Amino acid sequence: MPLEELLRIGAPRPIVRWGDPVLHKPARRVTEFDDELQHLIADMFATNTAAPGAGLAAAQIGVDLAVFVYDCGDETGRRRVGVVCNPELDLPEGRDRELATLGEGCLSLPGAHEELARPKVATCRGVDQFGAPVTITAGGTLGRCLQHETDHTRGMVFGDRLTAKARKRLFRDAADVADRYPDDWPVSPMR
Repeated sequence: MPLEELLRIGAPRPIVRWGDPVLHKPARRVTEFDDELQHLIADMFATNTAAPGAGLAAAQIGVDLAVFVYDCGDETGRRRVGVVCNPELDLPEGRDRELATLGEGCLSLPGAHEELARPKVATCRGVDQFGAPVTITAGGTLGRCLQHETDHTRGMVFGDRLTAKARKRLFRDAADVADRYPDDWPVSPMR
Protein backbone atom coordinates (compact mmCIF):
# COMPACT_ATOMS: atom_id res chain seq x y z
CA MET A 1 0.00 0.00 0.00
CA PRO A 2 1.19 3.56 -0.57
CA LEU A 3 2.45 5.41 2.49
CA GLU A 4 -0.55 7.78 2.48
CA GLU A 5 -2.91 4.82 2.83
CA LEU A 6 -0.80 3.17 5.54
CA LEU A 7 -1.02 6.42 7.53
CA ARG A 8 -4.81 6.45 7.20
CA ILE A 9 -6.06 2.89 7.82
CA GLY A 10 -4.31 1.61 10.97
CA ALA A 11 -5.56 1.15 14.51
CA PRO A 12 -3.41 1.63 17.62
CA ARG A 13 -2.20 -1.46 19.44
CA PRO A 14 -0.90 -1.75 23.02
CA ILE A 15 2.83 -1.10 23.41
CA VAL A 16 4.75 -3.83 25.24
CA ARG A 17 7.03 -2.79 28.09
CA TRP A 18 10.72 -3.41 28.69
CA GLY A 19 11.21 -6.88 30.08
CA ASP A 20 8.90 -8.49 27.52
CA PRO A 21 11.06 -11.13 25.77
CA VAL A 22 10.19 -9.85 22.26
CA LEU A 23 12.10 -6.61 23.01
CA HIS A 24 15.27 -8.39 24.09
CA LYS A 25 16.02 -10.73 21.20
CA PRO A 26 16.89 -10.07 17.55
CA ALA A 27 13.82 -9.88 15.31
CA ARG A 28 13.18 -12.13 12.31
CA ARG A 29 13.90 -10.68 8.88
CA VAL A 30 10.91 -9.60 6.81
CA THR A 31 10.56 -11.98 3.85
CA GLU A 32 6.89 -11.59 2.90
CA PHE A 33 5.69 -8.20 1.65
CA ASP A 34 2.02 -9.12 1.75
CA ASP A 35 -1.25 -7.69 3.08
CA GLU A 36 -0.43 -8.91 6.58
CA LEU A 37 2.76 -6.80 6.59
CA GLN A 38 0.91 -3.79 5.17
CA HIS A 39 -1.71 -3.93 7.93
CA LEU A 40 0.98 -4.39 10.58
CA ILE A 41 2.78 -1.26 9.30
CA ALA A 42 -0.50 0.70 9.24
CA ASP A 43 -1.14 -0.28 12.87
CA MET A 44 2.44 0.69 13.77
CA PHE A 45 1.91 4.18 12.33
CA ALA A 46 -1.39 4.51 14.22
CA THR A 47 0.25 3.35 17.46
CA ASN A 48 3.19 5.72 17.02
CA THR A 49 0.79 8.62 16.40
CA ALA A 50 -1.38 7.76 19.41
CA ALA A 51 1.61 7.54 21.76
CA PRO A 52 2.98 10.00 20.26
CA GLY A 53 6.47 8.93 19.25
CA ALA A 54 9.21 9.60 16.72
CA GLY A 55 9.34 5.97 15.64
CA LEU A 56 8.17 2.50 16.54
CA ALA A 57 9.55 -1.00 15.92
CA ALA A 58 7.30 -4.01 15.40
CA ALA A 59 8.73 -5.62 18.55
CA GLN A 60 7.21 -2.76 20.54
CA ILE A 61 3.74 -4.04 19.68
CA GLY A 62 4.78 -7.63 20.29
CA VAL A 63 5.58 -8.66 16.70
CA ASP A 64 8.91 -10.39 16.10
CA LEU A 65 9.76 -8.78 12.73
CA ALA A 66 12.64 -6.49 11.75
CA VAL A 67 10.59 -3.48 10.67
CA PHE A 68 10.13 0.02 12.02
CA VAL A 69 8.25 3.18 11.11
CA TYR A 70 9.31 6.76 11.65
CA ASP A 71 7.50 10.10 11.66
CA CYS A 72 9.69 12.94 12.92
CA GLY A 73 11.90 15.85 11.95
CA ASP A 74 15.39 15.67 10.55
CA GLU A 75 18.29 18.05 11.27
CA THR A 76 16.62 20.76 9.15
CA GLY A 77 13.29 20.42 11.01
CA ARG A 78 11.59 18.90 7.96
CA ARG A 79 9.06 16.16 8.80
CA ARG A 80 9.99 12.80 7.31
CA VAL A 81 7.80 9.71 7.35
CA GLY A 82 8.66 6.18 6.25
CA VAL A 83 9.16 2.47 6.78
CA VAL A 84 12.33 0.39 6.96
CA CYS A 85 12.33 -3.40 6.89
CA ASN A 86 15.51 -5.37 7.65
CA PRO A 87 17.50 -2.25 8.62
CA GLU A 88 21.28 -2.01 8.53
CA LEU A 89 22.96 1.01 10.08
CA ASP A 90 26.03 2.88 8.84
CA LEU A 91 27.55 5.23 11.41
CA PRO A 92 30.44 7.63 10.94
CA GLU A 93 33.83 6.48 12.19
CA GLY A 94 37.14 8.11 13.03
CA ARG A 95 37.33 11.87 12.46
CA ASP A 96 33.88 11.85 10.85
CA ARG A 97 32.28 10.57 14.08
CA GLU A 98 30.67 13.44 15.98
CA LEU A 99 28.48 12.63 18.96
CA ALA A 100 25.45 14.47 20.33
CA THR A 101 24.29 13.90 23.91
CA LEU A 102 20.54 14.33 24.16
CA GLY A 103 17.68 13.14 26.31
CA GLU A 104 16.24 9.94 24.89
CA GLY A 105 13.17 7.95 25.80
CA CYS A 106 11.37 4.85 24.63
CA LEU A 107 7.66 4.21 24.17
CA SER A 108 8.22 0.79 25.79
CA LEU A 109 9.34 2.55 29.00
CA PRO A 110 6.95 5.50 28.87
CA GLY A 111 7.52 8.73 30.73
CA ALA A 112 11.25 8.31 31.41
CA HIS A 113 14.20 9.93 29.64
CA GLU A 114 17.95 9.82 30.09
CA GLU A 115 20.83 11.49 28.29
CA LEU A 116 22.64 9.30 25.79
CA ALA A 117 25.47 10.08 23.37
CA ARG A 118 24.91 8.86 19.82
CA PRO A 119 26.43 9.83 16.47
CA LYS A 120 24.86 13.05 15.15
CA VAL A 121 24.20 11.52 11.72
CA ALA A 122 23.19 8.00 10.72
CA THR A 123 22.52 6.20 7.47
CA CYS A 124 19.98 3.38 7.50
CA ARG A 125 19.63 0.95 4.60
CA GLY A 126 16.90 -1.62 4.15
CA VAL A 127 13.75 -2.12 2.12
CA ASP A 128 10.34 -0.45 2.21
CA GLN A 129 6.88 -1.99 2.57
CA PHE A 130 7.09 -3.31 -1.01
CA GLY A 131 10.60 -4.78 -0.69
CA ALA A 132 12.22 -1.95 -2.69
CA PRO A 133 15.62 -0.69 -1.43
CA VAL A 134 15.63 2.43 0.75
CA THR A 135 18.48 4.50 2.15
CA ILE A 136 17.89 7.30 4.65
CA THR A 137 20.65 9.58 5.90
CA ALA A 138 19.69 12.06 8.59
CA GLY A 139 20.65 13.93 11.71
CA GLY A 140 18.41 15.55 14.30
CA THR A 141 15.57 13.53 15.78
CA LEU A 142 15.37 11.31 12.71
CA GLY A 143 19.08 10.40 12.89
CA ARG A 144 18.64 9.36 16.51
CA CYS A 145 15.38 7.55 15.68
CA LEU A 146 17.08 5.47 12.95
CA GLN A 147 19.65 4.32 15.51
CA HIS A 148 17.12 3.69 18.31
CA GLU A 149 14.68 1.72 16.14
CA THR A 150 17.42 -0.32 14.43
CA ASP A 151 18.59 -1.26 17.94
CA HIS A 152 15.07 -2.55 18.64
CA THR A 153 15.27 -4.87 15.63
CA ARG A 154 18.49 -6.27 17.12
CA GLY A 155 16.93 -6.95 20.52
CA MET A 156 18.47 -3.91 22.22
CA VAL A 157 16.68 -1.23 24.23
CA PHE A 158 18.43 2.10 24.69
CA GLY A 159 18.87 1.39 28.40
CA ASP A 160 21.36 -1.30 27.35
CA ARG A 161 23.60 1.58 26.18
CA LEU A 162 23.46 3.44 29.53
CA THR A 163 25.73 3.19 32.54
CA ALA A 164 24.34 1.25 35.50
CA LYS A 165 23.77 4.53 37.39
CA ALA A 166 21.91 6.16 34.48
CA ARG A 167 19.83 3.00 33.95
CA LYS A 168 18.85 3.04 37.63
CA ARG A 169 17.68 6.67 37.31
CA LEU A 170 15.75 5.79 34.16
CA PHE A 171 13.87 2.95 35.88
CA ARG A 172 13.19 5.13 38.94
CA ASP A 173 11.74 7.88 36.73
CA ALA A 174 9.59 5.34 34.84
CA ALA A 175 8.29 3.89 38.11
CA ASP A 176 7.31 7.38 39.30
CA VAL A 177 4.90 7.83 36.37
CA ALA A 178 3.92 4.21 35.64
CA ASP A 179 0.40 4.67 37.04
CA ARG A 180 -0.33 7.23 34.29
CA TYR A 181 0.04 4.59 31.56
CA PRO A 182 -2.67 1.91 31.39
CA ASP A 183 -1.58 -1.62 30.46
CA ASP A 184 -3.05 -1.18 26.96
CA TRP A 185 -1.57 2.31 26.40
CA PRO A 186 -1.87 4.04 23.93
CA VAL A 187 -5.13 2.27 22.99
CA SER A 188 -6.39 3.73 26.26
CA PRO A 189 -5.07 7.26 26.76
CA MET A 190 -2.57 8.33 29.38
CA ARG A 191 -4.23 9.20 32.72
